[in-house]
Amino acid sequence: MDPRIELLIQVLDQAFDVRAWHGTTLKGSIRGLKLSLAVWRPAPGRHSIWEIMVHAAYWKYAVRRSLTGESKGSFPRKGSDWPAVPSVPTAAGFKADVALLRDQHALLRDAIAQLSPRRLKTTRKGLKWRNEQYIYGAASHDLYHAGQIQLIKRLFATQNH
Repeated sequence: MDPRIELLIQVLDQAFDVRAWHGTTLKGSIRGLKLSLAVWRPAPGRHSIWEIMVHAAYWKYAVRRSLTGESKGSFPRKGSDWPAVPSVPTAAGFKADVALLRDQHALLRDAIAQLSPRRLKTTRKGLKWRNEQYIYGAASHDLYHAGQIQLIKRLFATQNH
């Protein structure tokens, strides 16, 4: 595998589920969450951890779609950017969306591994950034939301104890 592609996969994995020096990964931030915390909002109009998690899954899908040319509308959940979570939340529904996040990560990872090195520097028609920038951005997006989730968990603990 081309070392640049290998590095991008490593960066993506360290943001999602591989232990790294920076601290909690996105997958680590949601490990063991109780449903009450997953649906809790820090304030009216603010996103819950569950919503953030589905949003992260959507953007893994969107980056993969930009790399592969897959058509819009193939995300397993209705909506885009901030797909709605069930109006009646259940532990089974949350578990299914955790699996969705893991699956979208694996699909993105596979799409990156199949890229030819020359495509890293290309920009798909109608898009603003090069493929390598979308991949690096997906990792940055995971870390941003992992930190956000960690803060929400602390807020929940201080307001509910």
